[in-house]
Amino acid sequence: MKTRIFSAFVNNNSGVLTRISGLFARRGYNIKSLTVGETPDPRVSRMTIECLGDDRTFEQIESQLRKVEDVISVAMLDPERTVWRELFLIGVRGASAPSENVCGLDYRIVSQSDSGAVYELCGTGDDLKRFCALFGGAEFDIARTGITAVEK
Repeated sequence: MKTRIFSAFVNNNSGVLTRISGLFARRGYNIKSLTVGETPDPRVSRMTIECLGDDRTFEQIESQLRKVEDVISVAMLDPERTVWRELFLIGVRGASAPSENVCGLDYRIVSQSDSGAVYELCGTGDDLKRFCALFGGAEFDIARTGITAVEK
């Protein structure tokens, strides 16, 4: 199964998220990640949707999204020309902090106590795995924002 990222600009109206997530549910499409944020124009929001499927499924998703009333535009992002990141908040208990930016990872300590620390990491799922590996057998509490992407 492949992963693809769609970027959709939508009218910032109540119910648009419900209509789009309902479309995915009705059609049996799998959403791996969904993020929504207002653009500089407060009347418009950008949805970044990471999906699992095959080429036919991705064509159908794009076609179905275009039919939703509040969708202004939609594009399947080219993986070769797209930068994507995710924000992770990682609570770590039972391990000491590695030095800042070890292994080229983009993270910082946002809270620290005697029992552990909370880190903010910006990157990919692979970066999260590499970061957690730095702590060996520590306990983790991880919160993720979902993917956000923009073409280069």
